[in-house]
Amino acid sequence: MEYQMPLAARMRPERLEEFAGQQHIIGRNRLLYRAIKGDRLSSVIFYGPPGTGKTTLAKIISSETQYRFIQLNAVTAGVKEIREAASEARNLLMNPKGKVILFFDEIHRLNKGQQDVLLPYVEDGSIILIGATTENPYFEVNKALLSRSTIFRFEPLEDSDILALMERALKDEEKGLGRYSVQLQRDAASHIALISDGDARVALNALELAVLTTEPDEQGTIVIDLAAARECIQQKTLKYDKDGDNHYDIISAFIKSMRNYMEPDAVLYWLARMIESGEKPEFIARRIMICAAEDVGLANPAALQVAVAASQAVERVGWPESRIILAEAALMVACSPKSNACCVGIDKALGDVRRERSGQVPVHLRDAHYKGAKEMGHGKDYKYSHDYPMGRAIQQYLPDGFENRKYYLPVDSGHEAKIRQRLDQLKGDLEERDRSR
Repeated sequence: MEYQMPLAARMRPERLEEFAGQQHIIGRNRLLYRAIKGDRLSSVIFYGPPGTGKTTLAKIISSETQYRFIQLNAVTAGVKEIREAASEARNLLMNPKGKVILFFDEIHRLNKGQQDVLLPYVEDGSIILIGATTENPYFEVNKALLSRSTIFRFEPLEDSDILALMERALKDEEKGLGRYSVQLQRDAASHIALISDGDARVALNALELAVLTTEPDEQGTIVIDLAAARECIQQKTLKYDKDGDNHYDIISAFIKSMRNYMEPDAVLYWLARMIESGEKPEFIARRIMICAAEDVGLANPAALQVAVAASQAVERVGWPESRIILAEAALMVACSPKSNACCVGIDKALGDVRRERSGQVPVHLRDAHYKGAKEMGHGKDYKYSHDYPMGRAIQQYLPDGFENRKYYLPVDSGHEAKIRQRLDQLKGDLEERDRSR
């Protein structure tokens, strides 16, 4: 019976006008809207988090289109089912249009061989493919299939969309909860919308659980207050697949927030997201160390020291105390003056080493200790740095042809500003000496 299905399944919209959210791709006059309404859909891949409407939109397409609609799940279907769908498409007696729309849920679970079987049918247009996936299709779907499909990214639903869906479910007597007398208090509705985190399925199933497990009051009304809502949806499930793009998006936001000067609040937020999602402390510590070296550098050498100490500490301590250690290290990096001069300098030097002819070590810098070295003149006329003021001897240190290369260009930030000042002063002294000759 229909009422044995979860509320989220019963309340799937059947018309495009009832579809909630995703207005950036399905809004009136958008490309996908026009393609569906005009029955001119080509192969597409719907990509996004659970509960955002991918399967629902595919089912709406099945009712809007004039083509035969076949739904398969990548977990249970294989090459045989794909070929059967293609055979049906090409059977002009049963299917005069010569095409079918094949909806593949969880398309990322198809192996390479199964995807290759799909390819010629998508190529000749006998199958219009609709793939749905929570995984980044650029990682999980082969390039040939991607090049023949348009990718539409689904975003988590807004709280307003979730609230509208719950209100519709409470009013619908045929498929929803309209046969009950329900009073959903505003703070309870807001709590469900917030904790569902943009997932309509989570929100509607929590609402149904609240209605079915709450006793009516004396007037026969089921009152869903904040306490009841909290019981039915207690903790937000963070979307954080350690092998997926959400993982990389969050670590990217964390690093870019640390890189910016004085952005501590964003740093702590993204750090908290990773901690709450179960990320390994060692992984976070590695990213902090890299950022300390790459983006702080000599503007504050202590940042790398703190980051390295934090990495060692979390290996010994573990959760939950490591949250404090990582926060301290991340904030040290975030609040430090910034310079990427070390990173730029070494990369520039590596580029010259890789692209250009290898420069020879100047004779006076060569090792004079091994047998026969002195006879070849190695080390001759070398100036010992400690014999000169400030420990600086004026002699050639780069290979011939590289004498005027500049790799390290310190910026005017933090401790590096002092280094830059000393280098500028030294440069001025050398220029003055040359003019006086």
